[in-house]
Amino acid sequence: MGDETGGEKDCQCRFTDHFELLVRVYGRFGRNGAVREVAFAGRSNAGKSSAINTLAGRVRLAYVSKTPGRTQHLNYFTLADGKYFVDLPGYGYAKAPEAIRSQWEGLIGPYLSKRDQLAGLVVIMDIRRPMTDLDLRLIDWFRPTGRPIHILLSKADKLSRQEQTKSLRSVKAEVATWGDAALYSVQLFSSLKKTGVEEAEGVLANWLDIEIKPKENKGPPDKGGPGAKKP
Repeated sequence: MGDETGGEKDCQCRFTDHFELLVRVYGRFGRNGAVREVAFAGRSNAGKSSAINTLAGRVRLAYVSKTPGRTQHLNYFTLADGKYFVDLPGYGYAKAPEAIRSQWEGLIGPYLSKRDQLAGLVVIMDIRRPMTDLDLRLIDWFRPTGRPIHILLSKADKLSRQEQTKSLRSVKAEVATWGDAALYSVQLFSSLKKTGVEEAEGVLANWLDIEIKPKENKGPPDKGGPGAKKP
């Protein structure tokens, strides 16, 4: 865990105490608006850790758990100078101890409502079970902040194209009832097949005000170009 003078680790800072400690540790980084964060939330086992790993481009940056509810802290992941992904604890796992459920409400609620540096919230939903009561509870909790919400319908590879389209349309129809279309967006996503990765990267880059590096073209060189074989 980073020290209380504002230190941080290169890859991950784990906060096991309450929101007040988080503010003390990171408060000085946000005075000039330089710090920007994107929070990731979702039901336990919805594919949140896999999504973070895929979008951050680092293998196992967030531990991909086979036990739902493993993440029980705010986990900060450094992307660039002053830019972070924040992994929130998964919610809705019935076997999570009461103390952990209380910590979620005591820590996450204040973070979502009071963290000035929070640029937006990504909600990961299993495409086979989207818009659960707990998903909607979280979203209703966050919407009054006026910050954007982007929904990833994860594990899209588990459904056929027709089923994907049906689920996407259904969720978009519900999101449309929330009002300001500029604040809310939905997309298909698969960490396994890399479906929707570029679309999600575009949203996050806009929120964090960072530039996405273009992918290298690994195809055969153009005729006459560098690396082309001479006759």
